[in-house]
Amino acid sequence: MSPSSTLRADARRNADSIRAAAVQMFRARGLSVPLEDVAAAARVSKATIFNRFGGRVGLIDSVIDEVVADELLRVIDEAQSVEGAQERVTSYVRAIRGLQYALPAVNDVLLQDFPESEPLMALCHAGEEFHRELVAEGHAAGILATGVTAGDLQALTMDNALALKHGRVRPSRTDYDRRTEFILGGLCPAARPS
Repeated sequence: MSPSSTLRADARRNADSIRAAAVQMFRARGLSVPLEDVAAAARVSKATIFNRFGGRVGLIDSVIDEVVADELLRVIDEAQSVEGAQERVTSYVRAIRGLQYALPAVNDVLLQDFPESEPLMALCHAGEEFHRELVAEGHAAGILATGVTAGDLQALTMDNALALKHGRVRPSRTDYDRRTEFILGGLCPAARPS
């Protein structure tokens, strides 16, 4: 093996190690995890991350599908396949809030913490478009509370992202799910149990 091919193989291994570490750490702790921690997990220097990926945004761009995009898009796809406007709204709100609780990187996406990342912003735009469709359909079917807008649905997900990311106390899953039902009762008053 020539010195240049050995270097290429080492560089490829380093890049693969960095990507694997980033996927694991971004999924567990969010997209803001210190790059020093990613580098330590990959057993490379922080400078190697910059050399291979250009920094945090390049690294996010290279792993966003495995970290968060596939799951966010799956939530939208599954909601689109649900029959009935009320069922679609309730299943989506439960699913997106559940994903926010389970996967910290979702909140970084929803808060648009890295606007320089084109794939991240494309996810935001896909979510915003789905919110417009969902709210229009909900009003056409008469199941949403008067005055609910797509912006309100967007704000609810962003408010939740802020609370989960920056709140001092993380709620138990039981309390969190109970509060999701309160939100749904406000969005879809007809869905409230009598």
